[in-house]
Amino acid sequence: MMYIDNILFAIILIVGIGYFTINVKKLKRNINLGQDVNRTDNQSARWKNMAMIALGQSKMVKRRIAGLMHVIVYVGFVIINIEVLEIIIDGLFGTHRIFSSFLGGFYGFLIGSFEILAVLVLLAVIVFWIRRNVIKLKRFASSDLKGAPKRDADIILYFEVVLMSLFLIMNATDLQFQSVNSGNIISQFIYPWFSSLDLVQIEIIERLAWWLHITGILVFLNYLYYSKHLHILLAFPNTFFADLNPQGQFDNLKSVTNEVKMMMDPNADPFAAQPADQNAAPIKFGASDVQDLNWVQLLNAYTCTECGRCTDACPANQTGKKLSPRKIMMDTRDRMEEVGRNIDTNKGVFIPDNKTLLNDYITAEELWACTSCNACVEECPVNISPLSIIMDMRRYLVMEQSAAPQPVNAMMANIENNGAPWQYNQQDRLNWKNE
Repeated sequence: MMYIDNILFAIILIVGIGYFTINVKKLKRNINLGQDVNRTDNQSARWKNMAMIALGQSKMVKRRIAGLMHVIVYVGFVIINIEVLEIIIDGLFGTHRIFSSFLGGFYGFLIGSFEILAVLVLLAVIVFWIRRNVIKLKRFASSDLKGAPKRDADIILYFEVVLMSLFLIMNATDLQFQSVNSGNIISQFIYPWFSSLDLVQIEIIERLAWWLHITGILVFLNYLYYSKHLHILLAFPNTFFADLNPQGQFDNLKSVTNEVKMMMDPNADPFAAQPADQNAAPIKFGASDVQDLNWVQLLNAYTCTECGRCTDACPANQTGKKLSPRKIMMDTRDRMEEVGRNIDTNKGVFIPDNKTLLNDYITAEELWACTSCNACVEECPVNISPLSIIMDMRRYLVMEQSAAPQPVNAMMANIENNGAPWQYNQQDRLNWKNE
């Protein structure tokens, strides 16, 4: 009978981690729906990016108040959960506060630091909740965050409140059962709430808080897959694999580049047919669905924090246009999830569902509203590039469907005929200097 708790704990731990592993496999499968792209160059710059942006939160703190609170929540939540390691050891082996037996006075310092961070996290989360639900900041009250996205943001905040509260209650009710001074700086003021109870009742509350705390962490871990807070895990690879090219530099389509090189080769026969590769897939210019994007763009979609900084900085959105870079990323993720469910339903094979990311999720009106200014890329705290997705879908509209807006078609026709975007011939270009 004495091992029942340990066995039950092991079962809960195995189920929680097992389900998380299944979700990680789905996540990897969905990201790999994208086209291959090489992002392994310049390793030193990539490691620096990850250290500065994902770990150091360097872009997050550009907005000082929100950035500082986010750093508190991020650091507090990560550091406090170091105690999870102790909980796992205690749960599996039936020990109690195993680290206190060999850390001595330093253990008290750790617990005290954890408790201060827990209170700071609670305060920051309350401020976040007020900003979203009372003040209703514009970037949190837009139409693309209605329904499930708003509920998701609130659920995460409630999760954090509950987990931090359980942590403090667990420490407060455990004061009577600790053999060393564990430095309970905050929980010593919570303990009087339970002082009228006898030791058996206090122990029951302590054990209940302990079980709920570790179970809540496992539930939270598995909820991440369905939440915008997946960026807690993905911000690191996302910043590592981010595009290192200067902003505004676009990639060239390989198939088009080969055609241009052939046209410029004086020894090439422009009328000669290129040898066909029977095994090659048909060339598709641009992207109409998630399978046409590259895997880094799909990783971007899963990493999106839905903070809205990109949309808030977007000049097209500021002038009332339909474009929202945040919605571009959310739509890409939603379509990717839909394709993933299709594959799961059909035993690992995608069955065409007569839907595409273009038109069914993202409209041409949104795409053509973009000025390609890179403001969204610059603002993103985890180096996501909505612009790359927008440009690939524009390419599809222009090169596959000839569906560019009339002014764009006129500009391209002028470039082809006159060598310039303007509607007059090359001989008249310099006439302005005579005026």
